[in-house]
Amino acid sequence: MAAIASLNATFLVTKKTVKGAAPAKTVCVFNAEKMGKAAAAGALALTLAVAPVNAATVKLGSDSGALVFEPSTITVAKGEKITFVNNRGFPHNVVFDEDEIPGGVDADAISHEDYLNGPGDEVSNVFDTPGSYSYYCEPHQGAGMVGKIIVQ
Repeated sequence: MAAIASLNATFLVTKKTVKGAAPAKTVCVFNAEKMGKAAAAGALALTLAVAPVNAATVKLGSDSGALVFEPSTITVAKGEKITFVNNRGFPHNVVFDEDEIPGGVDADAISHEDYLNGPGDEVSNVFDTPGSYSYYCEPHQGAGMVGKIIVQ
């Protein structure tokens, strides 16, 4: 109840988009005195629960230019988001091996076969099925650019 009682302040959560700026941040305005504490708590919970948690960022190519995923193996919880960011030695892509993912998961649906050609280009996935997911970079698989995600 202490958390709800402390909602007598105004929380600022508006959505602003500025051309050429980083992705918009979501902000929402509500006042607990006008809405009621329960409604304000619900609105805050809904605002925070909308986007999946970014659990990990995987670099495509090491800072030194090695053709690797960094880190090469990660463990995340079901429902968490993993972002793959183009770093060095591109072009890269992220392709999941259909024989090394949990049954019932569509490898084509979770793969990102289009090449990331610029620094900072990124793609992401949210994994809802527990298990082990092996993936690789098509142009650099022969050089050992492979990775694994373990979803608990």
